[in-house]
Amino acid sequence: MDEHTGDLRQMQNAFTACLRDPSLPPPAGLDPARVGIYQNLVISKLTGLLENAFPVCAAMAGPGRWARLSADYLRCHRSQTPLFTELAAEFVLWLQSLAELPHPALAELAHYEWVETALFQLDAVPPPPLRSDPFAQPLQRSPLAQVLVYAWPVHLLGPGYAPECPPEVPTALLVRRDAQGGVRFSVLGPLAAQLLLLMEARPGHTGAGYLDRLALQHRVDRRDLLTAFRALLRELGDQGVIGQADAAPHCPGDY
Repeated sequence: MDEHTGDLRQMQNAFTACLRDPSLPPPAGLDPARVGIYQNLVISKLTGLLENAFPVCAAMAGPGRWARLSADYLRCHRSQTPLFTELAAEFVLWLQSLAELPHPALAELAHYEWVETALFQLDAVPPPPLRSDPFAQPLQRSPLAQVLVYAWPVHLLGPGYAPECPPEVPTALLVRRDAQGGVRFSVLGPLAAQLLLLMEARPGHTGAGYLDRLALQHRVDRRDLLTAFRALLRELGDQGVIGQADAAPHCPGDY
């Protein structure tokens, strides 16, 4: 690297640093007023991008706190991607790393808002639909359906409802992409959430196997769950949330 190349790189680094942090002086020889134009463009572009990606977060934080949060992200975070479409994912991870937030639920709420776009863009195909009794065939959860468990009721949060403490019971949600490409959210009951989480951890067992496992976990007679469990499998199959697995695991009874 010759002297001129090194000087140019130093100037570029100083220039981009002051774009991220307006409190830093611009490189020597550059007009501060003109640099200020670029600073405003960069900050307003990022703030608008994040506000479009996380509208409920922005509304709950309020304009002033959201602008400061966006500015802190620009100043402190070093992006790992050049793609605008992936900045939102990095923003979620950055929020999760912070010790303090404008509201303690903001990181979970941002993840909830991001999931819709992530699932819409996910390159995956659902498993074959159920073709026989789900109690007797190996099952798997569709990659286009995800279980989200949050400490906060993120689906209810907004500027009009922002409690300071989470409820005692976590919130379990199902997010899925339907056959038309639409992304849908729904609240999961305890049995459905436990089944789908178990299916994620141990795919390929039969419906009967999953029922046995859940009954064992809760120390109840499987007959007490049978009717509700059959209806649940039928509903999840009709929605495309679960489908037929390629083959049963080598040890069907081994969980």
